[in-house]
Amino acid sequence: MSTIRRLDMPLLCCLLLLGALGMAVLFAAVHQGDVGLFQRQAVYWLLGVGVFLGLCYVPLRHVALVCWPLYTVALLALLLVPVFGEVQMGARRWLNLGLFNMQPSEMMKWALILLLAFIFATRESSRGRTLMLALLASLFPAGLIVVQPDLGTALVLLTAALVLIAVAGLPWRWLLYSLIAVLVSLPLLWRSMYDYQKQRVLGFLDPQSDPLGAGYHVIQSTIAIGSGGIFGKGYLQGTQARLHFLPEQHTDFIFAVMAEEGGLLVAALLLALYGVMLARMLIIAAKAHSRFAGLLTLGVCTMFMIYLGVNIGMVSGMLPVVGVPLPFVSYGGSALVTMMAAMGLVMRAAIESHGRIPWQRTANPLA
Repeated sequence: MSTIRRLDMPLLCCLLLLGALGMAVLFAAVHQGDVGLFQRQAVYWLLGVGVFLGLCYVPLRHVALVCWPLYTVALLALLLVPVFGEVQMGARRWLNLGLFNMQPSEMMKWALILLLAFIFATRESSRGRTLMLALLASLFPAGLIVVQPDLGTALVLLTAALVLIAVAGLPWRWLLYSLIAVLVSLPLLWRSMYDYQKQRVLGFLDPQSDPLGAGYHVIQSTIAIGSGGIFGKGYLQGTQARLHFLPEQHTDFIFAVMAEEGGLLVAALLLALYGVMLARMLIIAAKAHSRFAGLLTLGVCTMFMIYLGVNIGMVSGMLPVVGVPLPFVSYGGSALVTMMAAMGLVMRAAIESHGRIPWQRTANPLA
């Protein structure tokens, strides 16, 4: 009972409301197609809630002990993808585990955040060896994800890692050097991209240049969002989704389905829930009882910020189209379960810091 009383209720309420809203929008996206997707997502939610509740009772000092093993398992899974992975939608990203498919890149995102928090909590952040270890731990899995190919997930992983590295104490001159390196490597990155990835970038810059090809996703998505107006067309009345003009409407472009049927009001409600959730995570990070808990919570918060910004920017035509789900709303078992596990760790950090003075941390970085 003491654990339940120390739960961060605003964060928990946001999570439950996002889950309910996400399931309602998912049903709207698939009700005239494969309803089995909705049923499987319900199972994933039950599994995710079980993982979330279980991790709420696991002390973070025990979680710290599995950082390296978890990262190693995720890395081995990524290494198995090119050999045993299943091809879906033109990419080899999934491992068939019998009862379900697992996407190792989703597991790696959170395993890396956990590992980086452990590294910077237990080592001197500004030391060259520590920074080199953190960069190698980030770059190697990102390279494995790029060759799947999944450039979007790799960029999300690297961005979250660099933000956490910067917050942990990376000297500002290193950030400047990193920015210069990124700018210099852009031509090389462009040359190494697949043709369909180049078309996505070109379609983002000028969707009307190829309205039935590279620009199709953005055009149909912006039509759906704009046609919803303020109050929307009504639940299950969205024409873009019902007539299947909207591509990937149950995954990457599910925000467009919601905006068309619920309008600006429902879209604003969703963004408000995300805003409160992110704000609560920042507060938990500030009050964290240890450096490990604070960095872990901040890393999880950063990852969700990137997810949210990239997905909504993508469906609204402000960013190129990449495969990034909308947290707790888009269909996907691996993504949902790993996100719920990450939220379980954040909630555990809130439980352990309950009643403490902000920034008054223990001498032990893991205690």
